[in-house]
Amino acid sequence: MKFGQWLGLVSLLASLVLLWSLRQSMLNLFGALVLAMGLCTLTGSVRERLNCSRALALLLSIGLIGTILAILLIAVVPLFVDQFLHLLIQVPHAGAFVLDLLRNAIEESSSVFNGKNVGSLTWLKELRIDYVAAGNALASSLIKFAEEAGSGIVQLLFVIALSLMVAVQPNAYREVGIQLIPSFYRRRFRQVLVQCGNSLSAWMVGVLISSICVSALSAIGLSLLGVKLVAANALLAGLLNIIPNIGPTLSTVFPMSVAVFDGPWKSLAVLLLYIGIQNLESYIITPAVMHKQLKLLPGLTLTAQLVFTVIFGPLGLLLALPLAVCIQVLVREVLISDILDPIGHKNVEC
Repeated sequence: MKFGQWLGLVSLLASLVLLWSLRQSMLNLFGALVLAMGLCTLTGSVRERLNCSRALALLLSIGLIGTILAILLIAVVPLFVDQFLHLLIQVPHAGAFVLDLLRNAIEESSSVFNGKNVGSLTWLKELRIDYVAAGNALASSLIKFAEEAGSGIVQLLFVIALSLMVAVQPNAYREVGIQLIPSFYRRRFRQVLVQCGNSLSAWMVGVLISSICVSALSAIGLSLLGVKLVAANALLAGLLNIIPNIGPTLSTVFPMSVAVFDGPWKSLAVLLLYIGIQNLESYIITPAVMHKQLKLLPGLTLTAQLVFTVIFGPLGLLLALPLAVCIQVLVREVLISDILDPIGHKNVEC
């Protein structure tokens, strides 16, 4: 290899190392772009319906979001926090209750088949878990999480501020990014970015509608079953619905923990309710509201969650799906259409 080639290779490796060290900042930047895209989508809808200028539509959109957040902070968040704390207290007690039920069921089954004076289940009777210590450990973990949340709040403020800046002048920021692309590919890459933006907009609208439907159905179903702490469980179901595969599974833990005290049948009924809601969401609600969105295979979605969680941490899990949406557009349009299979496509040169 010549000196120039070695220099280029070293520069490439140095760039990769730099990007790896800045991966959290890059993820925060991507999160800001996702929020900006959502705000731009809402602004476009307001502008289309009211036939007003973009500046006025943007102000109305920010005002609408601020009003909704104020209502949530005043009316919903205190109730949610109170009920969520009760949920956290119920989980270890529910575990003890379930363990007692298992002990009794195993003892009765053993007495039926082996006689009542077997004495071989003394280990089961002596099995005890210090749920007070488990609760204290959970509380200490929550305190540690709260202490570490300070840096997260600073990052969140940065993401919100950056998203507002991008939403004010989205075309200007997009053109700055396009200038980093070689001149012969800029026109084509501009089209690819537009497709990424449209896919992200469709994904956000679809997830919002889907989460609202899941939250409403959970509230109705839990109310009919007579399960306590309906507001916290319904909000958790809607929020965790943003995280596919993993979120819906986690959302069943808390309502089942509350329902198990009223009887195992009610806990089973809650499980069946959530399975029904998730199937309804997966096969009816999501296809209906996301018919224009990219179709992501469940296996690819789960793989993206695993990979991005390992690389970026919990925030990577939250942003795994929008990252997968953008990557799929880039792979389809750039790698496949323009590089691997350019036949039938227009020349990308300006």
